[in-house]
Amino acid sequence: MGREMVGAREETVAGAVAAAAALLRDSAHVADAQAEARELLLSLIDAPASWLVLHRDDALASNTRETLLAAAQRRARGAPTQYATGRAHFRHLTLAVDERVLIPRPETELLVELALDSAGEGGVAIDVGTGSGCIALALASEGRFDRVVGTDVSSDAIAVARANAAALAPVLRAPVELRVGSLLGPARGIRARVVVSNPPYIAAGEASALPAAVRDWEPALALYSGSDGMGHIAALVREAADALEPGGQLLMEVDARRASLAAELAAADGRYERVQVRLDLTGRERFVLARRASDTAAMPNDGPSGRTTRGAR
Repeated sequence: MGREMVGAREETVAGAVAAAAALLRDSAHVADAQAEARELLLSLIDAPASWLVLHRDDALASNTRETLLAAAQRRARGAPTQYATGRAHFRHLTLAVDERVLIPRPETELLVELALDSAGEGGVAIDVGTGSGCIALALASEGRFDRVVGTDVSSDAIAVARANAAALAPVLRAPVELRVGSLLGPARGIRARVVVSNPPYIAAGEASALPAAVRDWEPALALYSGSDGMGHIAALVREAADALEPGGQLLMEVDARRASLAAELAAADGRYERVQVRLDLTGRERFVLARRASDTAAMPNDGPSGRTTRGAR
């Protein structure tokens, strides 16, 4: 009798959460098994926290329960929640993610907002290092671009982005092209209104300081950029100046230690104007914006003095 009651209880939402929590309880990677079990289920069904209160005694489909338990097992082994569920929420989109791509971050949602604010209507947007496609797909679904191009050196990442683009096709307002190759190489010949990127910016020697969930799970290609973390940023500044139309905008997400260095590179290039560093929601220097000067206005610059400004959005 008791065994039958346990089986019946596990078919409910509350029972499935309890079963997932049991798998998580002894994991060194999990601080609160019950809370994480709830988070896994809510992510899988794309529901708010209140759903659990309203439906705790309802029956849960057996396939959903099995998916939840499989996610709990992956989380218990240390996988970040998004890899455990295979899902990540970004702005208004739900994306498929796995170890082939970075997990989209809240800071990158603000990068998209800055790109939308600066873009106007029409033209081409290029997302360099598209990964899961989160930036490109957000721009294509929320912006007024003629088309959006996403590039990534990883063919595995492009496969993930293409799957997301196909799944989200009904909400896209602009066509999305996804191309394999380094930085702006795959978009050669395209003149862009906006070039946006969250490039690799971690120095090789900084790996040990990263959280284990990042260092051990997320793709190294998307994290590390040489001995000083500036290699991809410097190359992107050079290449974007050739790709942008006059008045077009380069927008990069970097870490606080490199924001001023990236801004100085853009200002010293001589082909940009209105170089700015913007803050994220925690007040850290996070975003670098640079406007492509007109060809007649683009002059060699003796240095960044007077060209770089900082300000919160």
